Amino acid sequence: MYMSTTLSGDDTPAQHESTLPGHRLIYTYDTGWVYEMYVKNSTTIDYRIHSGIVGGRWVRDQHVDLVQLADDVHKISWDEPTGTTVVVNVMPRQMRLHGTIFFPRWVGDDPGKTVCFQNDHLDLMRRYRDEGPTYPAFVVSEFATITHFEHVGIDDESVISQAPGGTT
Repeated sequence: MYMSTTLSGDDTPAQHESTLPGHRLIYTYDTGWVYEMYVKNSTTIDYRIHSGIVGGRWVRDQHVDLVQLADDVHKISWDEPTGTTVVVNVMPRQMRLHGTIFFPRWVGDDPGKTVCFQNDHLDLMRRYRDEGPTYPAFVVSEFATITHFEHVGIDDESVISQAPGGTT
């Protein structure tokens, strides 16, 4: 059954504020890839990738769209300067998440180009993106187990302050 939605004055559907801001999570995808994310606030994450095809990569102050879809279901999505698009659904009480990563073809062909502290290489990442190729995308869609979940507070610059391999 189709249900009509009443839009707010700016034609944006009302969103439910997420309870994830201030949380740090470490998760392992079914492939064995290990990621770490700090939900710094309602619009920003920091993350580092401990293993996988882009293991060693880390990013601070990534702008995201964060919504709470249900009581224990949160969706975080973002688009990176590399052209990579990511959607992560987090279910903390179940200690599970599902992530879909849409890598542009150039990342799928040579993922090592992105293994760096991205914030220091934004112009280079954009150049790689613009040079392509971008299509067909290399899509990774799979579940992960959350192995660590803790509340560390909002906007704490010390949570993810160094490359993967440092203290976690």
